[in-house]
Amino acid sequence: MGGGIYLIQDNDQLVEMTEQAYDSEDQLQEFLETYPNLLAGDDDDIDRGTPRRWLLISREVAVSKEEEMTQEWALSHLFLDQEAIPTLVEVKATYNAEARQKVVGQMIDYAANAGIYWPLESIIAKFEVNCRENGRDPEQVFEEFLGEDANEEKFWQKVKTNLQAGKIRLVFVAEDIPAEVRRIVEFLNGQMDPVEILALEIKQYVSQDGLRTLVPRVIGQTTEAQLKKSSTTRERRRWDEVSFFPEFKMRWGADEASIVRKIHNWAKNQEPLVKIQWGTGDVYGGFAAIVNQLGRKNLELFSIDISGRLEIYSNKYSSQPPFNSDSKWLELRSKLSSIGLALPGNSDEFRAPSLRLSTLEDDEALQQVMETFHWVIEEVNQG
Repeated sequence: MGGGIYLIQDNDQLVEMTEQAYDSEDQLQEFLETYPNLLAGDDDDIDRGTPRRWLLISREVAVSKEEEMTQEWALSHLFLDQEAIPTLVEVKATYNAEARQKVVGQMIDYAANAGIYWPLESIIAKFEVNCRENGRDPEQVFEEFLGEDANEEKFWQKVKTNLQAGKIRLVFVAEDIPAEVRRIVEFLNGQMDPVEILALEIKQYVSQDGLRTLVPRVIGQTTEAQLKKSSTTRERRRWDEVSFFPEFKMRWGADEASIVRKIHNWAKNQEPLVKIQWGTGDVYGGFAAIVNQLGRKNLELFSIDISGRLEIYSNKYSSQPPFNSDSKWLELRSKLSSIGLALPGNSDEFRAPSLRLSTLEDDEALQQVMETFHWVIEEVNQG
């Protein structure tokens, strides 16, 4: 145990509080869930210019590799901050040599594959389930987090962009962070860009009368690392066929690259009804297929990006004729469900369903996807 701290009460009485170990690892996890501002450290060590706010997505977030479909381990907490940066928190009672090697390896695995383990649709679903399990309305929780005027769709889009770009934060939490872990964290935080890797030490002090104080301290945030990860130093670029397809092939292989190319060519062949719109991004990018409509707002059919997923947005469909009617919405929902894209039953509810392109290696499955979106184009033109 370390030393103590002292509180001066209103009557000028000095109350000694001594350091006390947590009853269990679970107790420290509960403190983080109840008081997420602990993540900011002492006077917001993470970002002194802009204090962090935290949105809890879920506790004990299970991870499964798609190819195996078996649970590997569970992350202690998944948070988002107000900049939509996914913050992955792992709480350990102690960091001995074995635990250190295992946890550091797992967290680096997350840094490389977070967008695959948790697509945007999965994150939104986990958030809503967690809210309801705790008797909270998801919309109310979100408003409390970002304010009544916050654009929820824009925020979730930013979450997706950050995941694609690898802009995430990994936080190792313990009562005591040993010197070996500190050196690992400071080294990785200086080398991995744009991933931010930190350690958080949270000590507990208790008085004889039962008063309790939690003292957090962030470790690993060096000046050099802060400058390297500054968003103002990064340039954005617009992607195109020349830059996108080679990078996609390098990441996912020739077979999946061939699927993307076929979908892209199909969309180009729908011109002038459909246009291809390329996105911008620091590291990763993609394209969207847009239905041109004279005198009306254009409809985004789908988007495909470097994460290897095809994704749609329910609100883009529900606001467009003819899918703004209940009957057509149900028909659309049925059609998209048949290809693995699950729209909500209520058209007012926002969803971002996606499917892995690797599931379309069968020519019949790929053809069904194209036929479904061709049906959507025809319905929009008639509507």
